[in-house]
Amino acid sequence: MSWSACCRIDSGDVRPSARAAVRLTTSSSSRSTRRVIGRVACLGFALLLTLAVLLAGSALGDAQTPLTLALTPSRDPTALKEAGDAFAKTITQVSGVPVKAIVASDYAGVIEALRSKRVDLAFVHPVGYVLANREAGCLILVRDVWQGKTAYTARFYVRKDRGIQRVEDLRGKTVAFVDPASSSGYIYPMVLLIKQGLVRDRDPKSFFKDALFTGTHEAALQAVLRGRVDAAASFDKAPELHIKDPALIAHLGFVGETPEIPEAGICARPDLPAEPVARIKRALLSIKAPEYAALLKEIYGIDGFIEADDRDYQPVRDAMSLMNLSPPK
Repeated sequence: MSWSACCRIDSGDVRPSARAAVRLTTSSSSRSTRRVIGRVACLGFALLLTLAVLLAGSALGDAQTPLTLALTPSRDPTALKEAGDAFAKTITQVSGVPVKAIVASDYAGVIEALRSKRVDLAFVHPVGYVLANREAGCLILVRDVWQGKTAYTARFYVRKDRGIQRVEDLRGKTVAFVDPASSSGYIYPMVLLIKQGLVRDRDPKSFFKDALFTGTHEAALQAVLRGRVDAAASFDKAPELHIKDPALIAHLGFVGETPEIPEAGICARPDLPAEPVARIKRALLSIKAPEYAALLKEIYGIDGFIEADDRDYQPVRDAMSLMNLSPPK
């Protein structure tokens, strides 16, 4: 066999086998590649599914994190905390949004807690709302309805047996205020005295012999009843709400009364998600007497809530301006 023939025979025999080998190799490689791709795809899908579950779990966890509602300590803190817990539970049930309640240490504590984002919602008295709006950008959600009214007044209460007949008779006497940030327990009564020319330089001691802050409306009224002070500044229905005993209330009279003050309400931080806040607002507007009368009486003696607007509190801003408590221009 010649070399050339041998080569032809070899070449003729080898090429088909080589092509088969190539086809076999290619086919095996393709199947391996598909298997690898399939495994990668499955692994990727599993990772995406796991991530989706984790994200969903995280979102669910966030959704279940309660919003914190702060209560202004205008009455006994222990009793107010119990009432607040019951109120928060009701909001949660009606709105579907978890809410928990805390009682702030004082009026200023409510504003600071909102500003520092330690609480999300707050019961705020009128001056408190203006401060919360200024300091933390909070917006009023609802306004209280109290004894069928959405406004109230402030008065100077005195014992009837002390012979005090007019505001002017308080000159040189002692007075109990509630809190420097209290609408009816300080700001509006002071504005009344300033407008009548009885107080100079926003200093109560330019008119009174001495002035003190008791922290609550009840304590201020009790200070008058017990003879610790000659007068106390508080709102128009404070004796009925905080003293309750008709025999003790009968000892109290009042001198001087302020213009109407818009009722207190509940405000919310501006950076909260809109949807749960809207649900809470709807729930608050639906919580009213008679169904929730007992609950509302325990919280602040209110009847329910109405729609509220920031403009409702412009008279409060005007009073604060006179007291030099307005934000800098």
